[in-house]
Amino acid sequence: MNVEKKIVVIGSINIDYVCQTASLPRLGETVLGGNFLTAHGGKGANQAVAAAKLAPAGTRVYFVGRVGDDATGGQLTTGLRQHDVCTEYISVCPQISSGVAMILVNQSGENCIAVSSGANAKLTPADIDAAADLIRSATCVVLQLEIPIATVAHAVRLCRRLGVYTILDAGPVPADGLPAAVYDVDLFTPNETEAEMLLDRRTVQAEPAEPEAVARSFLARGAKTVVLKQGSRGATAVTSSGEVFHCDACRVNVVDTTAAGDAFTGALAVARAEGMALQDMVEFANRAGALCCTIAGAQPSLPTRQAVDGFCKTKKPAV
Repeated sequence: MNVEKKIVVIGSINIDYVCQTASLPRLGETVLGGNFLTAHGGKGANQAVAAAKLAPAGTRVYFVGRVGDDATGGQLTTGLRQHDVCTEYISVCPQISSGVAMILVNQSGENCIAVSSGANAKLTPADIDAAADLIRSATCVVLQLEIPIATVAHAVRLCRRLGVYTILDAGPVPADGLPAAVYDVDLFTPNETEAEMLLDRRTVQAEPAEPEAVARSFLARGAKTVVLKQGSRGATAVTSSGEVFHCDACRVNVVDTTAAGDAFTGALAVARAEGMALQDMVEFANRAGALCCTIAGAQPSLPTRQAVDGFCKTKKPAV
């Protein structure tokens, strides 16, 4: 008898307000925008939807998080269910709003984002303990940093005690950095900007062409494997056992990079649940992230498994 595989995503859920602009404004500057759209987002919710859209039959995605007691909270929860994400571990916070993200996207598809955390800031270690039985049965647990760091650290420690594989997306980086306990994950996935913020800036700037050295700095902090996301240059993976490899990016017409990293992380979780080798995991995630860049918005741009599998067969690396 086949046993259901479970991917558990612990994190944030937001409503996104996205405005396209010719350029991103400088400090004190006002720019006129173009197209505007409202979409469901939040790094945690995006990663849950990404995983659900990529997961094969027999793999279920569960989300642990909080929404406000406003109309938006109900819409966000319903939206997750419509993508086949299990939502019974989402709690409603009384007298507080759901999370909101304001996103500007320029003509090159680059973005800047401001987040009002709302109910996401109220996710506590007690919420994690309430989901302990679910987490115990998970193939992997996915985390990010749009929820309180104390809650992330508690979840990491619980997963370590239970022997559950953990994936940590390093965004957004807290102003005070990360405590040692948070690095104790199986797979740590910063992008280059996040790596620069987390490490001594001089280290990153002194070795800009050495992503392996950057990754090893995080291994020294406790991560078991590091995948450094390098945007148009692909991704570099380094493991504590000495394995090192680079996966090239894929050539796509970039419309909006919002949620590309979330597509990457969700794909890593699905690949892990399927038992792929690490290099296959990263290559699969690379293609999911690239496809995400071809459509505007966060969750609307997350690719299906059929799209990614077709893309893997037809697309060549970027040059």
